[in-house]
This record gives sequence, C-alpha cells and structure tokens, in this order.
Amino acid sequence: MSKGKRETARTTETPDPADETAAAESEKSAGSGNSAEGAKPAESDDPAESEKSAESEESAESDDPAGSENPADPESSAEGAKPAESGDSAGSNDSAGSRNSAGSGNSAGSGNSAESDDPADSKKSAEPSDPAEPSDSAEPSDPAEPNDSAEPDAPAEPSNSAGSPGRGAMAMAVAVFGELLITAGLVLALFVVYSLWWTNVLADRQAAKESNRVREHWAADRGPGDLDTRDGIGFLHVPSMSSDDILVKKGTDPEELNQGIAGYYTKPVKSGLPQDQSGNFALAAHRDGHGAKFHNIDKMAKGDAVVFETKNTWFVYKVFATLPQTSKYNIDVVDPIPKESGKKERGRYITLTTCTPVYTSKYRYVVWGELVRTEDVDEDRTPPAELR
Repeated sequence: MSKGKRETARTTETPDPADETAAAESEKSAGSGNSAEGAKPAESDDPAESEKSAESEESAESDDPAGSENPADPESSAEGAKPAESGDSAGSNDSAGSRNSAGSGNSAGSGNSAESDDPADSKKSAEPSDPAEPSDSAEPSDPAEPNDSAEPDAPAEPSNSAGSPGRGAMAMAVAVFGELLITAGLVLALFVVYSLWWTNVLADRQAAKESNRVREHWAADRGPGDLDTRDGIGFLHVPSMSSDDILVKKGTDPEELNQGIAGYYTKPVKSGLPQDQSGNFALAAHRDGHGAKFHNIDKMAKGDAVVFETKNTWFVYKVFATLPQTSKYNIDVVDPIPKESGKKERGRYITLTTCTPVYTSKYRYVVWGELVRTEDVDEDRTPPAELR
C-alpha cells in the first residue's frame, strides 16, 4: 500500500481510549507546567486537533528512530517538542508533552508529572522555605531562654549579715575588739616577761657591780674604822631563802630596791643598825622582779640562821617568829620592840619584810630574828659555821 493510502487509513481509525486518557493526563501535567512556566498557550478542546496531534506524533516517531531508541534523553524530548510548539496549535504541544512523559518517563515533562496535580501544592513544593520560620536545627536560641551551658551563674543571694548594715557593723566591731584583745594580751605577756625576768637580769647585773665595789673598798682599807656606808653597809646571808650575798644599802624607796638589793628603813620608822646595843634592824626587798631577793621568804622557818656581814664583823641571828600576812600599812612590825613578834623588851632584833602573795603587793610578809652572837672577820674572811 502506498504512503498516501496508509495516512488516509490512519485518519479514519477510531481513536484509542488509552491515548485519550494519556493525553488528558498530559494536559493536566502540561497545565501545571504552564502554570509554573507561565509561557505556554492555553490548551485546545477540539478533538480533531487531538487526532492530528496523535498522527503527527506517530509520524515523528517513525521518522525519528533515534528518539524512539533513546526515550530517556530529556534533551531529545525537549527538542522533539519544540517543532510541534512552533508549527501546530497548543493541543499538539500538550500531546507532545504527554507523549514524552509516556514514552520516556524522565523527560522535561517527567519532572512535572512527579509533582502534585494540585497547582497550589506544586507552588508550595516549589516555594522556598519561609525565612521567617527557620527550621528547628537552624533556629537560634531564644535570648529570653539561654542555654544551660551558656547561662551565667545566678548571683548568690546576699547573706543576712551582708544584707543587714547593723549586723555588718556589729561584726566589724567584734573583729576590732578581738584584735585589740589579742594586742593587749601580747603587750601584757611582754610586760610580764619584762617585769619578772628581764628586770631580774638587769638588777642582778647592777647589784653585782655594787657588791664588787664595796668589797674593793673593804680590801683597800683594812683598819677597823667606822661602818662604811658609801656604797653599802654589808651583805645579808640567809641560807634557807637564797644562796646569794644580798647587798644592803640605805633606803627602801623603789629606786634603791630596783637595783637588786635590800634596803634598811629610814622612814616612817628609823631602823636600828647591827652594831647598835639595842634596836630593830629592819630590811625590805622585792619578792618578784628587780632581783627578787626575798622571793623565797616563805621558806624560812623558826631557828633558821640569818647572818649579816660587815667590813669587820659577822652578826649571827636566829629566826624566832614569822607573820605570813599583814597590812602593808602596819608599821608596828618594824618598831624597836616588835610586839607583834611576841617580844616585850628591848633587844637586838632583825626584821625582814616583803610583799605577799606572790606577784602582788597587797599584803606584807614578815620574819623576825634575834642576835645570838657576833664574830670578828679574819684576814681570809672565813664565814661562820652557819654559812659553811
């Protein structure tokens, strides 16, 4: 059969319902494509044009074996569609689009066929994401609700003491008062050390110098002469109280006693001296500090020896009475006849007085003795038996 007869026979053939269905689907997809592109003309409703479109597609398929062999090439499909768009009506364009979508499956129309049939849905799918509604992953942290990791530490609530000015002032006052107490305690401790130890050191040094001077004077003048009172009248020896040779000088004022010596009274009652035929040789010395020569006066007891050494004579006394405590204003204890000791007649007495209790000066401690004998000093100054 000739070519002309075949064409005539095709035109008289009944249209295939499957082709019409495919064409309708292609029209929808092309319509959505047209709505997205906005450049394709409106689709024709004439069935004659649809038949012509189908015939032109068949002739294009038979004439272009390359297109039938490679239907998956989107560029070929697009090129095959372009002549139809330029030469025929909008219906042939839609038919070509449906042919491409049916034959190749991945042509330029295949992308549109993959889209939703609803143009609104297709617009939504093509729409970029709303910048005003960022995704959760890109959503910045709410400045009003910072992350726990970046959240700064909440300021600590001030304590009641810091928040209350009254308590703060009270705490400051207590702290200052405590520091003052500590400072006062340290000062007091230093004062005690000075009074009870360092003054002893200084007084003993001074007393040693004075004692050496007195003995040098005695050694320079061996004559009997009168009692030498230039630097001291002699030395007191009390084995039961101290092993020291206690220098005795005139006066009981602090200036004299602070030199580490014992002094004899000149007021309010004038003391007798050892060489007097009667009287009370009354002496005083510190019990604590400044030499503390009478510190252990409480060790003395009845019958203990008390020896006084002068340039030429040893005067030996025996303790006969003690008074552990009396008023510091009691001057009767140093009277020529110390009645509080039990004596009622004149005699040659010796009285030692000092402060009591220890480390105070509230009361006086008193010891009385009575002369039992005297011995002359030899050239070697040999002490009496009570001191050997």
